[in-house]
Amino acid sequence: MTETTAEKLRLDKWLWFARFFKTRSLAATVVASGAVRINGTRTSKRSAMIKAGDVLTFAKEDHSRVIRIEACGTRRGPAPEAQTLYTDLSPPEPKPKDGSSHNPAFEGKGRPTKRDRRQLDLSKARHLE
Repeated sequence: MTETTAEKLRLDKWLWFARFFKTRSLAATVVASGAVRINGTRTSKRSAMIKAGDVLTFAKEDHSRVIRIEACGTRRGPAPEAQTLYTDLSPPEPKPKDGSSHNPAFEGKGRPTKRDRRQLDLSKARHLE
């Protein structure tokens, strides 16, 4: 690979290399929807060329990510290698204010007993009638 091709890389390919998206087509779909900004400018071109020093802003899951590109990369390697391609500038996720766990259905009781299970099955059967 020549030096000029290593300096710039397609946006969808880099997002896939850096393991922000599971497949390249998923990364391309997100870019095409206009949900990605390069240095503050919204883009919908999958083939937009990015380089080291560019800042990407996009929504991932339930929060916004701000990423500074450190390197373009040459392959989609393991996660530790992918993390060297960028610096995460996004603020940390806010903690829940009420102190609850991430699983609100769990009440700390553990597994249901046999009696609880029968009552649950009975209530489901009544609900379906």
